[in-house]
Amino acid sequence: MTRTSPGPTVGVVGGGQLGRMLGEAAAPLGVEVVVADPTPDCPAAPVVRDQLVGGFEDESTFRELAERADVLTFEIELADPDVLEGVAEETDTPVHPAPETLRTIQDKLVQKRRLAEAGVPVPEFRGVDTAEELREACDELGYPAMLKARTGGYDGRGNVPVGGPDEVEAAMADIAGPAMVEEMVDFERELAVMGCLGDGERDTFPVTETVHREEILRESVAPARASAEVRDRAQSVAMDVLDVMEGRGVFGIELFQTSDDRILLNEIAPRPHNSGHWTIEGCHTSQFEQHIRAVLGDPLGTTEIRDPTVSANILGDVTERQDAVMHGEETALSTARAHLHWYGKREVYELRKMGHLTLTGDDNDDRATLLGDVRDLRDGLTFQSE
Repeated sequence: MTRTSPGPTVGVVGGGQLGRMLGEAAAPLGVEVVVADPTPDCPAAPVVRDQLVGGFEDESTFRELAERADVLTFEIELADPDVLEGVAEETDTPVHPAPETLRTIQDKLVQKRRLAEAGVPVPEFRGVDTAEELREACDELGYPAMLKARTGGYDGRGNVPVGGPDEVEAAMADIAGPAMVEEMVDFERELAVMGCLGDGERDTFPVTETVHREEILRESVAPARASAEVRDRAQSVAMDVLDVMEGRGVFGIELFQTSDDRILLNEIAPRPHNSGHWTIEGCHTSQFEQHIRAVLGDPLGTTEIRDPTVSANILGDVTERQDAVMHGEETALSTARAHLHWYGKREVYELRKMGHLTLTGDDNDDRATLLGDVRDLRDGLTFQSE
Protein backbone atom coordinates (compact mmCIF):
# COMPACT_ATOMS: atom_id res chain seq x y z
CA MET A 1 0.00 0.00 0.00
CA THR A 2 1.31 3.45 -0.97
CA ARG A 3 2.37 5.61 1.97
CA THR A 4 1.03 9.14 2.30
CA SER A 5 0.60 11.59 5.16
CA PRO A 6 -1.69 10.86 6.83
CA GLY A 7 -1.06 7.20 6.18
CA PRO A 8 -3.40 4.23 5.81
CA THR A 9 -5.75 3.55 8.69
CA VAL A 10 -6.34 0.20 10.35
CA GLY A 11 -9.62 -0.11 12.26
CA VAL A 12 -9.28 -2.47 15.23
CA VAL A 13 -12.24 -3.97 17.05
CA GLY A 14 -11.03 -4.05 20.66
CA GLY A 15 -8.89 -1.58 22.53
CA GLY A 16 -7.19 -3.62 25.22
CA GLN A 17 -3.47 -4.22 25.60
CA LEU A 18 -3.26 -5.90 22.19
CA GLY A 19 -4.84 -2.87 20.53
CA ARG A 20 -2.42 -0.67 22.45
CA MET A 21 0.61 -2.62 21.20
CA LEU A 22 -0.78 -2.66 17.65
CA GLY A 23 -0.93 1.13 17.81
CA GLU A 24 2.64 1.31 19.08
CA ALA A 25 3.82 -0.91 16.21
CA ALA A 26 1.83 0.90 13.54
CA ALA A 27 3.20 4.39 14.21
CA PRO A 28 6.74 3.84 12.82
CA LEU A 29 5.21 2.43 9.64
CA GLY A 30 3.20 5.60 9.09
CA VAL A 31 -0.01 3.70 9.79
CA GLU A 32 -2.82 5.19 11.85
CA VAL A 33 -5.02 3.07 14.13
CA VAL A 34 -8.58 3.70 15.26
CA VAL A 35 -10.04 1.30 17.83
CA ALA A 36 -13.59 0.46 18.85
CA ASP A 37 -14.15 -0.64 22.43
CA PRO A 38 -17.03 -0.39 24.91
CA THR A 39 -14.79 0.92 27.72
CA PRO A 40 -14.26 4.70 27.53
CA ASP A 41 -10.57 5.66 27.53
CA CYS A 42 -9.57 2.03 26.99
CA PRO A 43 -5.90 0.93 27.32
CA ALA A 44 -5.24 1.54 23.62
CA ALA A 45 -6.69 5.06 23.60
CA PRO A 46 -3.51 6.98 24.58
CA VAL A 47 -1.43 5.58 21.72
CA VAL A 48 -3.90 5.42 18.78
CA ARG A 49 -5.47 8.11 16.59
CA ASP A 50 -8.96 7.72 18.06
CA GLN A 51 -11.35 5.48 19.95
CA LEU A 52 -14.98 4.82 19.10
CA VAL A 53 -16.97 3.80 22.16
CA GLY A 54 -19.28 0.91 21.31
CA GLY A 55 -19.92 -2.75 21.97
CA PHE A 56 -18.43 -5.71 20.16
CA GLU A 57 -21.78 -6.37 18.44
CA ASP A 58 -22.68 -2.73 17.77
CA GLU A 59 -23.38 -2.40 14.05
CA SER A 60 -23.35 1.41 14.02
CA THR A 61 -19.93 1.48 15.73
CA PHE A 62 -18.53 -1.10 13.31
CA ARG A 63 -19.89 0.89 10.36
CA GLU A 64 -18.30 4.12 11.57
CA LEU A 65 -15.02 2.27 12.14
CA ALA A 66 -15.16 0.79 8.62
CA GLU A 67 -15.88 4.20 7.08
CA ARG A 68 -12.73 5.59 8.71
CA ALA A 69 -10.44 2.65 7.88
CA ASP A 70 -8.76 1.07 4.88
CA VAL A 71 -8.98 -2.35 6.53
CA LEU A 72 -10.64 -3.81 9.62
CA THR A 73 -9.13 -6.30 12.05
CA PHE A 74 -9.83 -7.38 15.62
CA GLU A 75 -7.86 -8.02 18.79
CA ILE A 76 -10.60 -9.88 20.67
CA GLU A 77 -12.69 -12.91 19.70
CA LEU A 78 -15.86 -11.29 21.11
CA ALA A 79 -16.22 -9.31 17.88
CA ASP A 80 -19.39 -10.40 16.08
CA PRO A 81 -18.35 -11.96 12.74
CA ASP A 82 -21.80 -11.52 11.19
CA VAL A 83 -21.82 -7.79 11.92
CA LEU A 84 -18.23 -7.47 10.70
CA GLU A 85 -19.07 -9.26 7.48
CA GLY A 86 -22.20 -7.20 6.84
CA VAL A 87 -20.47 -3.87 7.48
CA ALA A 88 -17.50 -4.90 5.33
CA GLU A 89 -19.80 -5.65 2.39
CA GLU A 90 -21.78 -2.45 2.89
CA THR A 91 -18.71 -0.19 3.07
CA ASP A 92 -16.39 -2.21 0.81
CA THR A 93 -13.82 -2.36 3.63
CA PRO A 94 -11.94 -5.68 3.85
CA VAL A 95 -11.68 -7.59 7.14
CA HIS A 96 -8.58 -9.59 8.05
CA PRO A 97 -8.48 -12.29 9.25
CA ALA A 98 -11.73 -13.20 7.51
CA PRO A 99 -14.99 -13.27 9.52
CA GLU A 100 -15.32 -16.94 8.61
CA THR A 101 -12.07 -17.63 10.46
CA LEU A 102 -13.46 -15.80 13.48
CA ARG A 103 -16.62 -17.94 13.36
CA THR A 104 -14.51 -21.08 13.35
CA ILE A 105 -12.32 -19.94 16.23
CA GLN A 106 -15.09 -18.58 18.49
CA ASP A 107 -16.62 -22.02 19.08
CA LYS A 108 -13.99 -24.40 20.45
CA LEU A 109 -15.90 -27.48 19.29
CA VAL A 110 -16.26 -26.13 15.74
CA GLN A 111 -12.58 -25.17 15.82
CA LYS A 112 -11.46 -28.64 16.89
CA ARG A 113 -13.67 -30.40 14.35
CA ARG A 114 -12.46 -28.20 11.51
CA LEU A 115 -8.80 -28.75 12.39
CA ALA A 116 -9.24 -32.49 12.89
CA GLU A 117 -10.95 -32.76 9.49
CA ALA A 118 -7.92 -31.01 7.97
CA GLY A 119 -5.58 -33.60 9.47
CA VAL A 120 -4.13 -31.38 12.21
CA PRO A 121 -3.26 -33.56 15.23
CA VAL A 122 -5.56 -32.72 18.18
CA PRO A 123 -6.35 -34.34 21.54
CA GLU A 124 -9.37 -36.64 21.62
CA PHE A 125 -12.51 -34.57 22.23
CA ARG A 126 -16.29 -34.76 22.43
CA GLY A 127 -19.10 -32.24 22.39
CA VAL A 128 -21.25 -32.44 25.54
CA ASP A 129 -24.43 -30.60 26.55
CA THR A 130 -25.49 -32.48 29.68
CA ALA A 131 -23.92 -34.13 32.70
CA GLU A 132 -24.93 -37.53 31.34
CA GLU A 133 -23.17 -36.83 28.03
CA LEU A 134 -20.08 -35.67 29.93
CA ARG A 135 -20.08 -38.84 32.01
CA GLU A 136 -20.34 -41.00 28.88
CA ALA A 137 -17.56 -39.03 27.17
CA CYS A 138 -15.26 -39.35 30.20
CA ASP A 139 -15.92 -43.10 30.29
CA GLU A 140 -14.42 -43.16 26.78
CA LEU A 141 -11.67 -40.57 27.22
CA GLY A 142 -10.75 -41.48 30.79
CA TYR A 143 -10.32 -39.40 33.92
CA PRO A 144 -9.03 -36.79 34.48
CA ALA A 145 -10.40 -34.82 31.54
CA MET A 146 -10.68 -31.11 30.70
CA LEU A 147 -14.12 -29.58 30.23
CA LYS A 148 -14.21 -26.34 28.22
CA ALA A 149 -16.97 -23.87 27.48
CA ARG A 150 -17.45 -23.77 23.73
CA THR A 151 -17.49 -19.97 23.67
CA GLY A 152 -16.18 -17.06 25.67
CA GLY A 153 -13.42 -18.66 27.76
CA TYR A 154 -9.98 -17.06 28.22
CA ASP A 155 -7.15 -17.05 30.77
CA GLY A 156 -8.47 -20.24 32.35
CA ARG A 157 -12.06 -18.99 32.56
CA GLY A 158 -14.39 -21.57 31.07
CA ASN A 159 -11.98 -24.46 31.68
CA VAL A 160 -12.85 -27.00 34.39
CA PRO A 161 -10.81 -30.16 35.11
CA VAL A 162 -12.93 -33.24 35.79
CA GLY A 163 -11.03 -35.54 38.13
CA GLY A 164 -13.58 -38.33 38.49
CA PRO A 165 -17.25 -39.31 38.13
CA ASP A 166 -18.19 -37.50 41.33
CA GLU A 167 -17.09 -34.17 39.78
CA VAL A 168 -19.18 -34.40 36.61
CA GLU A 169 -22.32 -32.64 37.86
CA ALA A 170 -20.40 -29.74 39.41
CA ALA A 171 -18.24 -29.30 36.32
CA MET A 172 -21.24 -29.00 34.00
CA ALA A 173 -22.86 -26.57 36.43
CA ASP A 174 -19.69 -24.44 36.37
CA ILE A 175 -19.71 -24.26 32.58
CA ALA A 176 -23.47 -23.61 32.50
CA GLY A 177 -23.80 -24.06 28.76
CA PRO A 178 -22.67 -26.01 25.69
CA ALA A 179 -19.25 -27.53 26.26
CA MET A 180 -16.48 -29.66 24.86
CA VAL A 181 -14.47 -32.22 26.82
CA GLU A 182 -10.92 -33.24 25.91
CA GLU A 183 -8.63 -35.96 27.09
CA MET A 184 -6.11 -34.68 29.60
CA VAL A 185 -2.84 -34.56 27.66
CA ASP A 186 0.29 -35.90 29.32
CA PHE A 187 2.58 -33.16 28.05
CA GLU A 188 6.28 -32.48 28.44
CA ARG A 189 5.80 -28.78 27.83
CA GLU A 190 3.41 -26.32 26.26
CA LEU A 191 4.54 -24.58 23.09
CA ALA A 192 3.28 -21.72 20.95
CA VAL A 193 3.94 -20.62 17.40
CA MET A 194 2.91 -17.24 16.04
CA GLY A 195 1.87 -17.98 12.47
CA CYS A 196 1.71 -15.25 9.80
CA LEU A 197 -0.42 -15.06 6.66
CA GLY A 198 0.34 -12.24 4.25
CA ASP A 199 -0.58 -11.47 0.67
CA GLY A 200 0.60 -14.73 -0.88
CA GLU A 201 3.11 -15.24 1.95
CA ARG A 202 3.17 -17.33 5.10
CA ASP A 203 5.75 -17.68 7.84
CA THR A 204 6.16 -18.56 11.51
CA PHE A 205 8.02 -16.98 14.39
CA PRO A 206 10.41 -19.23 16.37
CA VAL A 207 8.74 -21.87 18.52
CA THR A 208 8.13 -20.55 22.04
CA GLU A 209 7.88 -22.46 25.31
CA THR A 210 4.98 -21.26 27.45
CA VAL A 211 4.67 -21.77 31.19
CA HIS A 212 1.15 -21.74 32.64
CA ARG A 213 -0.16 -21.87 36.17
CA GLU A 214 -3.87 -21.92 37.02
CA GLU A 215 -4.50 -21.98 33.25
CA ILE A 216 -2.91 -18.51 32.89
CA LEU A 217 0.27 -17.84 30.93
CA ARG A 218 3.00 -16.78 33.33
CA GLU A 219 6.23 -16.88 31.29
CA SER A 220 7.46 -17.45 27.74
CA VAL A 221 10.89 -18.73 26.64
CA ALA A 222 12.22 -18.32 23.10
CA PRO A 223 13.46 -20.35 21.48
CA ALA A 224 11.70 -23.20 23.27
CA ARG A 225 13.85 -25.56 25.33
CA ALA A 226 12.92 -28.48 23.10
CA SER A 227 14.97 -30.45 20.60
CA ALA A 228 15.38 -29.15 17.07
CA GLU A 229 13.27 -32.07 15.85
CA VAL A 230 10.40 -31.16 18.16
CA ARG A 231 10.59 -27.49 17.17
CA ASP A 232 10.53 -28.44 13.48
CA ARG A 233 7.49 -30.64 14.12
CA ALA A 234 5.73 -27.79 15.93
CA GLN A 235 6.37 -25.39 13.05
CA SER A 236 5.08 -27.99 10.59
CA VAL A 237 1.83 -28.35 12.54
CA ALA A 238 1.53 -24.56 12.69
CA MET A 239 1.87 -24.38 8.91
CA ASP A 240 -0.92 -26.96 8.57
CA VAL A 241 -3.09 -24.78 10.83
CA LEU A 242 -2.44 -21.75 8.62
CA ASP A 243 -3.74 -23.72 5.62
CA VAL A 244 -7.16 -23.77 7.33
CA MET A 245 -7.27 -20.08 8.20
CA GLU A 246 -8.85 -17.52 5.85
CA GLY A 247 -7.61 -13.96 5.46
CA ARG A 248 -4.39 -12.26 6.46
CA GLY A 249 -2.88 -11.61 9.86
CA VAL A 250 -1.02 -13.16 12.77
CA PHE A 251 -2.37 -16.24 14.52
CA GLY A 252 -1.44 -17.48 17.99
CA ILE A 253 -1.18 -21.27 17.75
CA GLU A 254 -0.98 -23.06 21.10
CA LEU A 255 0.43 -26.59 21.13
CA PHE A 256 1.31 -29.48 23.42
CA GLN A 257 4.59 -31.39 23.23
CA THR A 258 3.55 -34.77 24.61
CA SER A 259 5.72 -36.97 26.79
CA ASP A 260 6.59 -39.02 23.68
CA ASP A 261 7.42 -35.85 21.66
CA ARG A 262 4.28 -35.72 19.54
CA ILE A 263 2.77 -32.30 18.80
CA LEU A 264 -0.95 -31.74 19.42
CA LEU A 265 -2.91 -28.57 18.75
CA ASN A 266 -4.43 -26.96 21.83
CA GLU A 267 -6.15 -23.76 20.63
CA ILE A 268 -5.84 -20.95 18.09
CA ALA A 269 -6.24 -17.20 18.48
CA PRO A 270 -6.83 -15.31 15.19
CA ARG A 271 -4.79 -12.32 16.35
CA PRO A 272 -1.52 -11.45 18.12
CA HIS A 273 -1.21 -13.45 21.32
CA ASN A 274 0.28 -13.15 24.79
CA SER A 275 2.77 -15.90 23.97
CA GLY A 276 4.24 -13.68 21.24
CA HIS A 277 4.82 -10.52 23.30
CA TRP A 278 8.52 -11.41 23.59
CA THR A 279 8.92 -10.67 19.86
CA ILE A 280 8.79 -6.90 20.51
CA GLU A 281 12.38 -6.97 21.76
CA GLY A 282 13.34 -10.49 20.72
CA CYS A 283 12.77 -10.37 16.95
CA HIS A 284 13.60 -8.00 14.13
CA THR A 285 9.86 -7.75 13.44
CA SER A 286 7.38 -7.97 16.31
CA GLN A 287 4.13 -9.93 16.05
CA PHE A 288 2.29 -6.59 16.21
CA GLU A 289 4.19 -5.01 13.33
CA GLN A 290 3.71 -8.25 11.40
CA HIS A 291 -0.05 -8.12 11.95
CA ILE A 292 -0.22 -4.53 10.70
CA ARG A 293 1.87 -5.43 7.64
CA ALA A 294 -0.26 -8.51 6.95
CA VAL A 295 -3.72 -6.95 7.18
CA LEU A 296 -2.64 -4.07 4.93
CA GLY A 297 -1.21 -6.49 2.36
CA ASP A 298 2.34 -5.19 2.79
CA PRO A 299 5.29 -7.60 2.55
CA LEU A 300 5.84 -9.55 5.76
CA GLY A 301 8.87 -8.73 7.88
CA THR A 302 11.53 -11.25 8.85
CA THR A 303 10.61 -13.50 11.78
CA GLU A 304 14.27 -14.02 12.69
CA ILE A 305 15.05 -13.96 16.41
CA ARG A 306 17.68 -11.50 17.63
CA ASP A 307 18.72 -13.21 20.88
CA PRO A 308 17.35 -15.73 23.38
CA THR A 309 14.44 -13.93 25.03
CA VAL A 310 12.12 -14.57 27.97
CA SER A 311 9.04 -12.71 29.15
CA ALA A 312 6.91 -12.76 32.28
CA ASN A 313 3.36 -11.50 32.74
CA ILE A 314 2.68 -8.95 35.46
CA LEU A 315 -0.55 -10.09 37.12
CA GLY A 316 -2.73 -8.51 39.76
CA ASP A 317 -1.77 -9.76 43.23
CA VAL A 318 -4.66 -8.21 45.20
CA THR A 319 -7.90 -9.87 46.26
CA GLU A 320 -10.11 -6.77 46.01
CA ARG A 321 -10.62 -4.64 42.88
CA GLN A 322 -8.77 -1.35 43.34
CA ASP A 323 -6.99 1.47 41.53
CA ALA A 324 -3.91 0.19 39.72
CA VAL A 325 -0.78 1.44 41.51
CA MET A 326 2.29 -0.73 40.95
CA HIS A 327 5.30 -0.66 43.28
CA GLY A 328 8.84 -1.93 42.89
CA GLU A 329 9.56 -1.19 39.25
CA GLU A 330 12.89 0.55 39.98
CA THR A 331 14.86 -2.72 39.87
CA ALA A 332 13.33 -3.77 36.57
CA LEU A 333 13.94 -0.37 35.01
CA SER A 334 17.57 -0.34 36.11
CA THR A 335 18.34 -3.88 34.87
CA ALA A 336 20.23 -4.11 31.58
CA ARG A 337 18.26 -5.75 28.76
CA ALA A 338 15.04 -5.71 30.80
CA HIS A 339 12.00 -4.05 29.23
CA LEU A 340 8.85 -3.07 31.11
CA HIS A 341 5.51 -2.93 29.29
CA TRP A 342 2.61 -1.27 31.12
CA TYR A 343 -0.88 -1.78 29.69
CA GLY A 344 -2.50 1.32 31.17
CA LYS A 345 -5.42 -0.42 32.87
CA ARG A 346 -7.00 1.78 35.51
CA GLU A 347 -8.05 -1.00 37.89
CA VAL A 348 -6.29 -4.11 39.16
CA TYR A 349 -7.75 -7.31 40.54
CA GLU A 350 -6.49 -10.79 41.22
CA LEU A 351 -4.66 -12.34 38.22
CA ARG A 352 -5.58 -9.54 35.83
CA LYS A 353 -2.88 -9.00 33.18
CA MET A 354 -1.47 -5.54 33.89
CA GLY A 355 1.75 -5.65 31.86
CA HIS A 356 4.75 -7.79 31.08
CA LEU A 357 8.52 -7.83 31.42
CA THR A 358 10.91 -8.97 28.72
CA LEU A 359 14.56 -9.91 29.27
CA THR A 360 16.90 -10.51 26.35
CA GLY A 361 20.18 -12.39 26.54
CA ASP A 362 22.90 -13.37 24.11
CA ASP A 363 24.02 -16.66 22.61
CA ASN A 364 26.03 -17.47 25.73
CA ASP A 365 23.10 -17.03 28.12
CA ASP A 366 21.36 -20.09 29.49
CA ARG A 367 17.60 -19.79 29.01
CA ALA A 368 16.90 -21.34 32.40
CA THR A 369 19.01 -18.60 34.02
CA LEU A 370 17.25 -15.91 31.98
CA LEU A 371 13.89 -17.34 33.02
CA GLY A 372 14.89 -17.26 36.68
CA ASP A 373 16.07 -13.67 36.32
CA VAL A 374 12.86 -12.43 34.70
CA ARG A 375 10.80 -14.21 37.34
CA ASP A 376 12.79 -12.46 40.06
CA LEU A 377 12.21 -9.09 38.40
CA ARG A 378 8.49 -9.79 37.99
CA ASP A 379 8.13 -11.06 41.56
CA GLY A 380 9.59 -7.78 42.80
CA LEU A 381 6.51 -5.96 41.48
CA THR A 382 3.33 -5.67 43.52
CA PHE A 383 0.01 -3.84 43.61
CA GLN A 384 -0.34 -4.29 47.34
CA SER A 385 -0.07 -1.22 49.55
CA GLU A 386 3.44 -0.67 50.87
